[in-house]
Amino acid sequence: MSATKEELATKIDTTDWMSLRAHLERGGVIIVDHMLDLAEVAAAVANDEVKTVERWLLSGVLSKPSAEQIKAWDADSGKSFLCLIVSPYVLAQEERPAKG
Repeated sequence: MSATKEELATKIDTTDWMSLRAHLERGGVIIVDHMLDLAEVAAAVANDEVKTVERWLLSGVLSKPSAEQIKAWDADSGKSFLCLIVSPYVLAQEERPAKG
């Protein structure tokens, strides 16, 4: 059974950095750039679309958190992220600040 983008979009949740950090130790956190749709990335990972995921990784729009990002987020532990679990990974996308 393949996961669809629409199905996964309904499962997007919000979490803070400290909750995500627990998954960091096991290498499970993947950061998704704002250029990508979180549900689309989750569907590609869930459906084992290796070439698509490799292309995103090579272009840097999909990555493990960098040491600089981790340091910044540790200093702002309440930083919020959109997240979607696609076992064994937690896909996370920084929430954009509200415009207003």
